[in-house]
Amino acid sequence: METTDNPVSAQQPSNPSPEPKSQSSVRPILTVWLRDLVAALAISCFIIIFLYQPVKVEGTSMMPGLDDQERIFVNKFVYRMEPIERGDIIVFRYPRDTSKSFIKRVIGVAGDHIRIDQGQVYVNNKPIEEDYVLPAYEDQRSYPDTVVPPHSYFVLGDHRNMSNDSRDFGPVNIGYIYGKAVFGYWPMDKMGRVR
Repeated sequence: METTDNPVSAQQPSNPSPEPKSQSSVRPILTVWLRDLVAALAISCFIIIFLYQPVKVEGTSMMPGLDDQERIFVNKFVYRMEPIERGDIIVFRYPRDTSKSFIKRVIGVAGDHIRIDQGQVYVNNKPIEEDYVLPAYEDQRSYPDTVVPPHSYFVLGDHRNMSNDSRDFGPVNIGYIYGKAVFGYWPMDKMGRVR
């Protein structure tokens, strides 16, 4: 037989209102957040100073591969691990005004004989094929046979008739070179490895 003298409610007792968070519980969260922010900034600074640097291309001398105002990353560490090679796109301080930076393609390394005959480039007396130079960008200028000096590189822009390069200021000493163009990130449709 059931009794109804002391009915039991099916409802749970209501929880008391939560206590407001104390400042002592907010402080560890803020400390962790600041620690993570400082670590992220330190890592970013390390990467930018020693490894990769974002650069904005100014000018049309490397078209069609690199357009004016395109953004790329320059690897500043790679040439400590491997030599500069023909075909590399390098960033260097302009020898006639080191406050400016130029970006060009390496055509010849130290000891190479470079000659240009009506636009055709010869390296060590062999014509080179340059599929990165479009017919509309070719230049018919000639350049006398030159030996690239030690620790220097002969560089040309891909847009030959619009480029100020080693034909004008001579080979670039390795001391002026500070990185290799490796990756384009803006505009989005050109994102990818620089070739």
